[in-house]
Formats: sequence, C-alpha cells, structure tokens
Amino acid sequence: MIKITFEAHSTSLDNESHVSSGHFDVELSPLGIQQSKEKGVRYANRSFDAIFCSDLQRSYKTAQIAFEGRDIEAFQDARLRECDYGEWTRKPSSEVEAERVNRIAEPFPKGESYIQTTARMKEFLKELLEDYKDVEGGAKILIIGHRATQYALDHLINKEPLKAAIVKPWKWQPGWTYYLKSI
Repeated sequence: MIKITFEAHSTSLDNESHVSSGHFDVELSPLGIQQSKEKGVRYANRSFDAIFCSDLQRSYKTAQIAFEGRDIEAFQDARLRECDYGEWTRKPSSEVEAERVNRIAEPFPKGESYIQTTARMKEFLKELLEDYKDVEGGAKILIIGHRATQYALDHLINKEPLKAAIVKPWKWQPGWTYYLKSI
C-alpha cells in the first residue's frame, strides 16, 4: 500500500487574477512563495519516500521552496499537470468552473477532457505502484499538483464518480490523504 499525501500548488499570479491557467506556465505570486515556505514548516518533521510534482512551475517551485535544504528531490512529471483548457486557457476562473461539468468526456476546444487527465493520472499511479511495491511498511509519497490531479485521485483511489469529484465545492486544506492499494 502507498500512502499519498496530496497538496495543491501554492497561489499563482493567475490565481490572484482569477483566471484559469491550465497548461500556461504561470509563476507563483509573493503569497504563493510564502505559502510554499509554510508547507515546508508543516512537513519539517515528516519523511517521504518520494515527492512528485507537475512540470509546471507553480507546482515544482512549490516543492523546491517547501523542501529547500532537505535531502529529498522532487520529481517532475507532466502527467500530474492541470487540465489543458486549450482555447479556454486564462479565461476567467468563474467561466472555466461553470464549464468543467461539460468537459468530462468532451475536451475543451483544442485542449483535453477530464477523462483524458484522469487517464494520465492512472498511468502515473500504475507506475507508482510498481516502483514502490517493495517498500517495507508501505511507501509514503507526497504529490504537489493541481485540481485535475486531485479529481483523478478522488476518482481512481476513492472510487468517487468523476462528475461528483469535479462538481463538488473545493476548499483548500493542509493536505489530503489517499491510500493506494491497486489501480
């Protein structure tokens, strides 16, 4: 079994501007940098077998700042990216939020669907199970990702219908825990 702790990336400039970044590689805001430092304090006494983040800087810089000076590397993996909103990239977040339920199977124009983002995560989780199957007592993994990352975790691990995961109200909290046994 793998214990996964999921953390959302820290606040980006687009988050503060209330636009949805998707695959746009936006920087952390000053608030996001401070939040990343606070994540580091929160996890100062916790150990992980590995840390994974997406290859978008709002995710990997959250990891770099939070774990600076610690003897653990954060591995970047594009499969952990946010949904590609295509032509909807950087539109107002309220518009993208309202459109998500319509994009479960049908991709955003010139982008991807949530079924596609979930398929990316499924492949990542399969690989995680294989790579960490021999860790005595079970592996402890930290993932720093995006909303699409979490939707897939809720769906694939907690068996929540994908639509339910996407439409439920999202509220930040200091980490979510998942137990991965099979996929």
